[in-house]
Amino acid sequence: MNQLEILRFALRGLLANKMRSSLTTLGILIGVAAVIMLVAIGEGSSQSIQRNIQRLGANTLTISPQFSGGGGGGGGGGGGGGVVRASGGGTNTGPRTQARQLSLPDAKALTDKTLAPSVRSVSPVVTASSSTATYGAASHAISQFVGTYPSYFEAVNKPVTKGTYFFNDDVLAARKVVVLGQTVVEELFGTVDPIGKQVSVSGVPFTVVGVLKEAGSTGMQDADDVAIAPLPAVQQSLSGFGSLNSIVVQASGAETTTAAQAEVTAILNQRHGIKNDNADYRILNQATLQETVSAATGTFTVLLGAVAAISLLVGGIGITNIMLVTVTERTREIGIRKAIGAPRSAILGQFLLEATLLSLVGGLSGVLVAFIGTRFTVAGIEPVLVPSSVALALGVSVGIGLFFGSYPANRAAKLRPIQALRHE
Repeated sequence: MNQLEILRFALRGLLANKMRSSLTTLGILIGVAAVIMLVAIGEGSSQSIQRNIQRLGANTLTISPQFSGGGGGGGGGGGGGGVVRASGGGTNTGPRTQARQLSLPDAKALTDKTLAPSVRSVSPVVTASSSTATYGAASHAISQFVGTYPSYFEAVNKPVTKGTYFFNDDVLAARKVVVLGQTVVEELFGTVDPIGKQVSVSGVPFTVVGVLKEAGSTGMQDADDVAIAPLPAVQQSLSGFGSLNSIVVQASGAETTTAAQAEVTAILNQRHGIKNDNADYRILNQATLQETVSAATGTFTVLLGAVAAISLLVGGIGITNIMLVTVTERTREIGIRKAIGAPRSAILGQFLLEATLLSLVGGLSGVLVAFIGTRFTVAGIEPVLVPSSVALALGVSVGIGLFFGSYPANRAAKLRPIQALRHE
């Protein structure tokens, strides 16, 4: 009996019980589709988080104050996230008597190319609270009004889509110019071009010189509800000449971020008299945070795939059950075929092929369903199809057919013709 005849017998056996075969295939379909879809959702979630981190700049360090007892410091600047403490920035065990806040001289000290050759730019940041902007009859409470230097725009990846940034001359002259986020523009100006218009911020007039490119929301915070102006202008009009909320440091490249962090730590430790792991500041390293998030989301994706793989296992058990029923129902047929000369390998091959075809058809159908499913947004996440998960899920489904079909096939092949012919 050749391979073509074995295939013909296998197909005839499956088509003889269409409903049973369809339901068995459905179990594999659900398992394969679940594995591919959940891995795609995990990958989509990972990429979304990575994009949000990259918006802050992959080679960016954000320094913020850390007060006594290891508590959190001021906000602003580079945004929230996981904290990588500077060397000398351990948790305090008692009150600190000489804690210093971040100052403009601290920021200027970090620009020393001799002490910090890995630092490209330094942007001191103050954030004015309760800043209400008005234009004509429209008003809007700006979530974050930032005073900083022009280098801040590049450091935290905030490009301008209309107009321009402000410049160093604007900082030196403390000019009251401002760059607005898309949300602020929409709330104050609607469809009116804001460039060159004056807005009143807490009673102080600022001239709009640029509009930031839309960034979108990050969690509960609207990243476009922001206004950025020269540091001295914000200090004079809104925040006062106190301490800085943060200092944003841009390394010369992604590969020098760790070196830049070490240089910054050494300078600030020296200026603040830091000894014995009692730093009064903390450093957020975007590159390290990105690596940590990548590892965490990778583990999350693997767990999702593992959970979905359980349904594949259940589908395989279903194949074993159905094939055992099939062998029992067709015992007399097996006896007749063996009596007229069908070899053991032909019987084994037929039932093994039936199980494999069930899993293969289910696997291919599951891939198709998963491909369609990844075209839709799930819980606000755009799934990203991972080719390796498709190949793995399809390969596992075929393997399941071979593995779980082997026992019923062997049982059929081992039947003695005389016993099979006596079966009722």
